[in-house]
Amino acid sequence: MQVVGYRARVEDHAALLLAEDGGVTVERLDPGTELSYRLGERHCAGAVESGVPDTESDASQADESMVHHGCDAADAPYCAEHTSRWPCARCTGDCGKPIEACDEEHAVYLAAFAPDIVKVGVTRSWRLETRLREQGADRAAHLRTVADGRIARQVEADIAADLGDRVRVSTKIAGFAESVAGPFWGRLCSEYDPLETYEFDYGLELADRPIAETLATGTVRGTKGRVAVLENVGSVYAVDLRDLVGCELDEGPSDRDLQSSLGAFG
Repeated sequence: MQVVGYRARVEDHAALLLAEDGGVTVERLDPGTELSYRLGERHCAGAVESGVPDTESDASQADESMVHHGCDAADAPYCAEHTSRWPCARCTGDCGKPIEACDEEHAVYLAAFAPDIVKVGVTRSWRLETRLREQGADRAAHLRTVADGRIARQVEADIAADLGDRVRVSTKIAGFAESVAGPFWGRLCSEYDPLETYEFDYGLELADRPIAETLATGTVRGTKGRVAVLENVGSVYAVDLRDLVGCELDEGPSDRDLQSSLGAFG
């Protein structure tokens, strides 16, 4: 069995996509879910066809809407053949609008992560709140609505010169037990005068920063963006789900020595 994808929690549950013998199983990551897997070799996750999982799928049953095509290449999470390159990834608006979605109305936004990290981003207007939750933003501000993706990227590039347009997952995890600093957020809103602001609560209720680790054993406390928070033997871990993609899994709890959080000794 191999981890071949994941789904961040937005309106519905987060999940891992597990493949075996060409079939795909949806492993839901609802709070309270018990995971018990040992991580094995990691290699290319291959490709999954028919990409929209059935949100009502039972975690114990294969999702018949998806088929997995395996790949033995050593590169992970994907080899060159199975790596898709999104044309908008580094776009600054100097383009010919290469994809159909470029002609849709777009929103320019700020996403803030505790305690004082911010990035600018763009998305199609109808996906704004979904996109913010996918990234695990703590607070956000809708700055502008523009006619298409090219204009949005031009505006984004101007703001990114001051604020940046990327935040590492490790930086996000470092602020998981904190809130966005009020004065910091207030200054941003005063400067950029947003059309609308958002505040998100992911229900993690963390007293201390979780330990960044790659494992698939423990009780799910919740998810935030693409990070799952697991409790295992009294310690709390933050797992970047993308780091699991490509890993072979064996049934049974992890047998690795893991760093323990201070709370484990309380």
